Amino acid sequence: MPAISVIIPVYNVEKYLRRCLESVQNQTFEDWEAICVNDGSPDNSDKILAEFAKKDKRFKIVNKENGGLSDARNAGFKVARGEYILYLDSDDFIHPQTMEITYRLAKRDGSDIVSFTYDRIYRPQLMIRHFLHMDTDNVIPRRINKKYNVANVQTLITDDVYEYATEKTHNAGDKKKKWLIKHCQVWKNLYRRDLIADMPYIKGILFEDFPWWSEVMLKNPRVTIVPLPLYFYVPNFGGIVLSAKQLRIMKSLCEGLTASYKIYKQRASEYQMKQWSKNFQWHFIAKAFGKVKRLDNEDDMVVARNLLRGLNRNGVLSNPPTKEMEKLRDNIMEFIAVK
Repeated sequence: MPAISVIIPVYNVEKYLRRCLESVQNQTFEDWEAICVNDGSPDNSDKILAEFAKKDKRFKIVNKENGGLSDARNAGFKVARGEYILYLDSDDFIHPQTMEITYRLAKRDGSDIVSFTYDRIYRPQLMIRHFLHMDTDNVIPRRINKKYNVANVQTLITDDVYEYATEKTHNAGDKKKKWLIKHCQVWKNLYRRDLIADMPYIKGILFEDFPWWSEVMLKNPRVTIVPLPLYFYVPNFGGIVLSAKQLRIMKSLCEGLTASYKIYKQRASEYQMKQWSKNFQWHFIAKAFGKVKRLDNEDDMVVARNLLRGLNRNGVLSNPPTKEMEKLRDNIMEFIAVK
């Protein structure tokens, strides 16, 4: 049984896939398997996967019909054998010491999760180069060659993930800012397999990370936070997002909110509900409602109203935690009152 299973969904990424797989192959930690889930990719990704699997038996290929990111991650988890799970998107890549650092800290601290961060210089650098019509495919992050001494890296260990996990923006003077687990991206953490074994991703939605991470927090995991930029995130340089895509995002957010709210009403303590509501729930309500201004036809507006009415019926819009959120709820109620 390998120490770490890396689950890599693959779809239409032949341009980036080799770099992603090489970042796994070049790890300073060797006890891993990479579960590469070919999600019905129509390009040459399958040939690249076969090439890596032929040279290194630690690369395992799962072929399936296209079902989306959530479905691919679920399929990968079913065959993963590792004690710990690491998720990696196939257009991104990781620092050579990612597994070494996270595994050693997990074992040292007895943690269920080791949370790190992504390189916040690399992503803006790519965005600027894209805006200036410069090459973005061959940019090597400066910090990918940095060598860390695991014994000397600063960490914070907590048994209260709600104190540090958030979608909110914190001011620069907040002493806690360095240790915040910002946003819900699942690829910023190493997970103990047993912690997440009964938690599949919701199939067919966007922003699937949000409801999944919300449920993870409910398990009161012990977390080691190590604020090192071990993940290199490549932004999507897509063009104008059409109204239909905005509506799909809104549907996904509302589905995730409804599912998470139901679970929290059933299982959360008063403290967990309060923290989740303040730091996650209402952020995503605002995000969903914000899509309304991007809709460009009345049919989509009708669907949007019905989605928000569904949130209201299911109690998701009840008990806003701040004055600002009360105002947001009032604006939503005014919007859905239109017939």
